[in-house]
Amino acid sequence: MSNKITLDNIQSKNLRIAIIGLGYVGLPLAVEFGKHFPISGFDINQDRLKQLQSGHDSTREVTGTELANASHLKFTSNVQDLSDTQIYIVTVPTPINEHNQPDLTPLFKASQTIAKTLKPGNIVIYESTVYPGATEEECVPVLEKISGLRFNQDFFCGYSPERINPGDRQHRVTTIKKVTSGSTPEVADIVDALYNTIITAGTHKAASIKVAEAAKVIENTQRDLNIALINELAMIFNKMDIDTEAVLEAAGTKWNFLPFRPGLVGGHCIGVDPYYLTHKAQAIGYHPEIILAGRRLNDGMGAYVVSQLLKTMMKRGIHIKSAKVLVMGLTFKENCPDLRNTRVVDIVDELKEYSVTVDVYDPWVSKSEAQHEYEITPIEHPVQNTYDGIIIAVAHRQFVEMGAQTLHSLGKSEHVLYDLKYIFKQEESDIRL
Repeated sequence: MSNKITLDNIQSKNLRIAIIGLGYVGLPLAVEFGKHFPISGFDINQDRLKQLQSGHDSTREVTGTELANASHLKFTSNVQDLSDTQIYIVTVPTPINEHNQPDLTPLFKASQTIAKTLKPGNIVIYESTVYPGATEEECVPVLEKISGLRFNQDFFCGYSPERINPGDRQHRVTTIKKVTSGSTPEVADIVDALYNTIITAGTHKAASIKVAEAAKVIENTQRDLNIALINELAMIFNKMDIDTEAVLEAAGTKWNFLPFRPGLVGGHCIGVDPYYLTHKAQAIGYHPEIILAGRRLNDGMGAYVVSQLLKTMMKRGIHIKSAKVLVMGLTFKENCPDLRNTRVVDIVDELKEYSVTVDVYDPWVSKSEAQHEYEITPIEHPVQNTYDGIIIAVAHRQFVEMGAQTLHSLGKSEHVLYDLKYIFKQEESDIRL
C-alpha cells in the first residue's frame, strides 16, 4: 500500500496522529499520545478549544501541568490542519435519542471530517462505543464515499473501545488494559503496537473489529443487569423492612459475591450502551428480553425513590403539595462534573409532578451547563431549617465531609433525610434505598 505505516514508524515516533473529539475520552488520550507523537487535537467546539489552549480542562480529567507536558499536542478546529495526518482516532460521543435508539450523528460527522483529508495508507481508529458491525457497516461507507478511496485497499480501520472512568484518579487511560483490533491482521498489529506505546497496563488484541465492538458493549450491559438485580432486591427488602445494605454486607462475606449496590444508573456508558446492543439485536430479528427488562427497571428508579420519600413524609404529617425538597448532587456519579445522561433529573422531574419545590445543590457542576442541558439552576448553598425532605443523590466527598448532623440541620424540625448512596450509617438517616 502507498505511504504504508509500519511498526518502525511507531518505534521511531515518526507518525502524525489526529484525535477527533476532545471530551472525557479524547483529551486524556491526546495528552498521553502528545508526549510521544505529533498530535492534532481536533474539536468543533470553539469554547472548548480556547479553554484547552489556556491550559484548563473543565472536565477535570487532565491537569494544567499534564496539558503543558504534552509538548507535541496542538489544538485545532481547522480540517486542513489534519492534511498530514496518518492515523486518525475518533473519540466522539455516541448517545441515544429520545426513543432510546442509537444516535450515530456525531460518528457520521467525524467520519465526514476525516474523509476530507484521508489519504492512501491512512488508518482510522474508532474508540466510540457502538454496536457490533457499526464501524465497517456505518462508518466505512462514509469514509469511502467522500474520500473516493477503497476500504482495505487504500485505507484501513481499527477499533479500540474507550475505557475512561470519569472522576477516577486511580484508573487512568494508561493504567486500564486496552482492547485493540484492525481491519486486516497487519493493521491489527500496528494498532496494537501504537497503543502499547502509552498503555502501561498492556493490550488485548481482539480477533476482529466486531469482536472488539461487542466486547465493549457487553462490559456495561453486564454492569447494568447486575445493578438492576440489586435494585430489584432492594425493592423486595424494603417491603420486608430489611436493610438492603446490611444484607449486601452479609452476602459479601462470600468470596465470589459481586459487590454491586442499588441506585440510579446514568452516565454516558451503563445507561446507554445496552440500547446499542438491543438495537442491533432487534435489527437482526432477535428480541432481547433480559437486557431490556434490566433497562426498564433501572430507568424507573427515580420514580421509585420519590415514592419512598413522599410516603415517608406523609406518614410524618408533612404536606406534600407545599413541601420543599433539597436534592444533593446532579452529576451522574460522585466527584466529577459529568452531567451526561444523569438520572438525578428523573428525581427532580418526578418531585415537580407532585408540585414540590425542588432545590438542587451540586458544588461540582457548571451552573450554565445544568441550565442548558436540563433547565435546572443549582443553588449556591443550602440554607438551614429550610427543607421538608433531603435526598443525597450523589456521594460527592463534600457531602460525606458535611456529616449527617449538618445535613439534618438543613431540614425543618420535621423532615426526612433519604440517604440514597449509603454514605451514612443506617441510624443517621431516615430512609436508605
